Amino acid sequence: MKKSLLLISMMLVLPTLMISCATTGELEKVQAEQKMIDAKADQALQDARAAKTEADAAQVKADAAKVKADETSVRAENAMKAAEERERIADEKAKKADEAFKKSMKK
Repeated sequence: MKKSLLLISMMLVLPTLMISCATTGELEKVQAEQKMIDAKADQALQDARAAKTEADAAQVKADAAKVKADETSVRAENAMKAAEERERIADEKAKKADEAFKKSMKK
């Protein structure tokens, strides 16, 4: 009884093991696919690094442009203040000249 049970078990297990074993061709195919996936992943990583480098460079340029714009804005504000001061001084001089003219006309 034990021998026949062993024989039946072997008859069922052996074909199952044979069917589930991969052939060399299948293994090579899987390895080739894995290499292709690895190559694509490496390329994607390189592309991502290049994109990050370009983004960093663009950020540096943007920061430099902002600094330049801020400096230009400060210069413009200073020029406006100077122009307003000159205008105030010119108005004061014009008032003094007008007053001096009026005084000279009264005499």
